[in-house]
Amino acid sequence: MDRGGIDHAGVGRAWIDGRPATLDAAAAEAGRLLADSRLPVIAGLGTDVAGARAAIALAERLGGAVDHMHAGQLLRDLDIVREARVMLTTPNEARVRADTVLLVGPDLSVAWPDLAPRLLDAPMGHEVVDGARHVFALCPGRSPVKRARETIEAIGRNAGELPDVLAALRARLAGRPVGKLSVSAKRLDALATALQAARFGVVVWSSASLDALSIEMLCGLVADLNARTRFSGLPLAPADNAAGVLQVCGWMTGFPMRTGFGRGSSEHDPWRFDAVRMVESGEADCALWISAYRSAPPPWTRKLPTIVLGAVDVDASNASHVHIAVGRPSIDHDAVEYLAATGTLAAIVASKKNDSLSVADAIGRIAAHLRPDDRPC
Repeated sequence: MDRGGIDHAGVGRAWIDGRPATLDAAAAEAGRLLADSRLPVIAGLGTDVAGARAAIALAERLGGAVDHMHAGQLLRDLDIVREARVMLTTPNEARVRADTVLLVGPDLSVAWPDLAPRLLDAPMGHEVVDGARHVFALCPGRSPVKRARETIEAIGRNAGELPDVLAALRARLAGRPVGKLSVSAKRLDALATALQAARFGVVVWSSASLDALSIEMLCGLVADLNARTRFSGLPLAPADNAAGVLQVCGWMTGFPMRTGFGRGSSEHDPWRFDAVRMVESGEADCALWISAYRSAPPPWTRKLPTIVLGAVDVDASNASHVHIAVGRPSIDHDAVEYLAATGTLAAIVASKKNDSLSVADAIGRIAAHLRPDDRPC
């Protein structure tokens, strides 16, 4: 089977049931599936700001729901913001001011590949008297972050030890005794002393490898340290522009992802509007899956009419009924997206600009085939 699709003057490529089709035919079929559905879910949402805006607007028009592929990670951090004390800083502030950094948990370099050069090894600001940045790692696992010059002192090994080590560290900061652990009390005391001696300290973590209770414990640790010095937290955002989509959801609906529009207004419920649960339970009867940054298939196993807006290198011979190839934001087309290095949204010029279709353009083509009164029954 030809997987190359039909490309008219570079406009784009599309497939229906695995067979090459014109973009207009694929968009029309996608529009028909969405209009005929009872409750569509728009998920994945691996896209830039323009694509996220178009996807959320489409969900609102159809009375559907939206969910990001990394919503679980983002909501773990948000739960702590909602329920407990949190003191956060930005990557720029951490790079310029932090003389002490505590890395917590494994796979931080996966969450932010440039963590070492952009933060740990970056020069500090002129107001910092001591130019040395002290870096510690709690339970870094088998793939610890590596610095170019200075060493990182590791305390603890596996991520499974982290809750006990965190609890013991907070106990030692408060001068309380601790039981027997894989980490000696002497090392914990040395770490507690170093953290309290910081002029500006930062705790770095990724919710991909931590549960909500561990994150709450970390935020409690930051609060404890602020009783004697200055400390802040720096959660690392998941991939696929998850933090950027989160901000778009906020200003368009007032809520994070996992928001639905079925009752005429936006409603946020992390359980009800979990895309995987909606599909597997049969509650959703049509899905629009968006993954423009990479080849990421939908995570559910149940078969249902599925429209995929996927990166240009995705194999179209999958289970999707309609597949439209889209360009990668900031690579194939200009984009506004969240930058881990600055912790803000930024406009980025494409590094290999071409005429690939963007997610926003693809959704616009699909929406053009909907009638003004199209809305799931």
